[in-house]
Amino acid sequence: MSTRGYDEDFFLWTQQQAEMLRHGHWSALDAANLAEEIESMGKSDRRALTSHLANLLLHALKWEYQPERRGKSWRLSMRNARREIELILNDSPSLQHQLPALIDTAYPSARRDAADETGLPLSTFPERSPFPIEQLLADDWPETATLAV
Repeated sequence: MSTRGYDEDFFLWTQQQAEMLRHGHWSALDAANLAEEIESMGKSDRRALTSHLANLLLHALKWEYQPERRGKSWRLSMRNARREIELILNDSPSLQHQLPALIDTAYPSARRDAADETGLPLSTFPERSPFPIEQLLADDWPETATLAV
């Protein structure tokens, strides 16, 4: 399979590559593009995990810094983000050890969004996430505990 097939009809290319893999037609594989796509799949999981962490952090910040506005919507947003995070980690458990770095990546945008959404000054929110990973991912949080800010 040539690179042209990859560029002309990506879906067809994926189906052909899968078929060649199943039948052991190693020499016919488009190895360079196949390797790139496999690598891209891993990056996609990391990006999705970071995005869900940013959403979880945003709502956690709003929950902590605007207690008077707490409601079902924020709680459900946090629950949905945790569910998506759990699904990704179940499929890719090796990403678990990357959570601290991914939180560090996600937090600045969550912090800026929290300032925009709450109308509070950016300086209201800590420069680094104040939430322990265990707390963020706990099914019963934020109902059972609050952060001492």
